[in-house]
Amino acid sequence: MSKKLPFFKKKTEEQLQDEFELSSIPEHVAIIMDGNGRWAKKKGLPRVAGHKEGMDVVRNTVKAAVNFDIKILTLFAFSTENWKRPKSEIEFIMRLPKEFIHKYLPELMENNVRIETIGDFNTLPLHTKEAIQYAKEQTKNNDGLLLNFALNYGSRYEIMRAIKLIISDADHSKISLDDLDEDTFSEYLYTTGLTDPDLLIRTSGEMRLSNFLLWQLAYSEFWFTDVLWPDFNDDIFKQALLDYQNRKRRYGGI
Repeated sequence: MSKKLPFFKKKTEEQLQDEFELSSIPEHVAIIMDGNGRWAKKKGLPRVAGHKEGMDVVRNTVKAAVNFDIKILTLFAFSTENWKRPKSEIEFIMRLPKEFIHKYLPELMENNVRIETIGDFNTLPLHTKEAIQYAKEQTKNNDGLLLNFALNYGSRYEIMRAIKLIISDADHSKISLDDLDEDTFSEYLYTTGLTDPDLLIRTSGEMRLSNFLLWQLAYSEFWFTDVLWPDFNDDIFKQALLDYQNRKRRYGGI
């Protein structure tokens, strides 16, 4: 039986001031949540137990992001390549959004969190789409943290999709290819309207992007940890943020 987690309250600015330089908190943090299966295997549990534990870590990470005054938190929840996994594991993962929303939506509402998704939404199972759409509708007027789930997401697919949409709009004289620039191209991506991530965190010791936000991460800071996702906690999140604050972002300049 899972333990009941208390509602969280956002820390005051005074409380945070002792921990961080508030002016340099990243606006947008993206996380590749990796290692659920390995965590479960180490404990002699089925892989789905790792995904179940990882769901509660998502809740705790959202809590931390709210406290740290992060504006956008994008979580890589399920990739277009993950359909290659065993059917039983996929079915379990696709039930998690409904469970997460049932368990934590009141808490998210109380803390002004808005839920969005990026990825190929239409090909998800109906029960998954309905749960996510309900959460989006319930939280659409919230203007605090944007909790952005990358679900059935693949960056190469996203970029190819954008190219096809641009070609279609050019054929219909909605856009001139002579005027196409990086800003215009970005408007055709799933992340249109969002700032690019300032910081990417990946757990489990892997040091690759795994087809995640390839365009958007061009100038992001990367931070890797050997910690498996179910063991990710506030202290590790703080470590990533503090390391980010000690870096100099030059964007190709001096």
